[in-house]
Amino acid sequence: MKQTEQNSTDALERVLERLDPESIDDYFDAYQSSLILEEHPFSRYMRTLIRRKKLTQREVFERAELSDRYGYRLLTQEKNTRQRDYILRLCFASKLTLKEAQRALKLYGMSELYPKVPRDAVLMIALNREMYEIAQVNELLLAHEMEPLKSVSYVD
Repeated sequence: MKQTEQNSTDALERVLERLDPESIDDYFDAYQSSLILEEHPFSRYMRTLIRRKKLTQREVFERAELSDRYGYRLLTQEKNTRQRDYILRLCFASKLTLKEAQRALKLYGMSELYPKVPRDAVLMIALNREMYEIAQVNELLLAHEMEPLKSVSYVD
């Protein structure tokens, strides 16, 4: 098995298509640097990006319109949610690029934004145009007669 420094998901899927069950351990050895081995990869990924973008967690939670406590619990995955909009709020508030937001959603276990879904397409455009204010994103969605990002109804 040949390993490159940056193995794309597509490349790894092509390797797995040809792999026999008795070669699984070889695959793990060869592609260890590309595997997600952490318990909460979303948390580490987001914290790294937040630091890199010179933001604080508190700023992100305020911008996402989340309480500090609930935002922290989402970020650390102490509290899991099925509401993709809550994670999207964190992505917008953290000033993520579309690529970064797609990875964050995936690491959280949520479906990525899909360009064939009209609402997702609008959200992708907003990310690509660096529209990071939740109110601005919601205005764009409403202008196209789509549901705004769900408000967080969690009470501390």
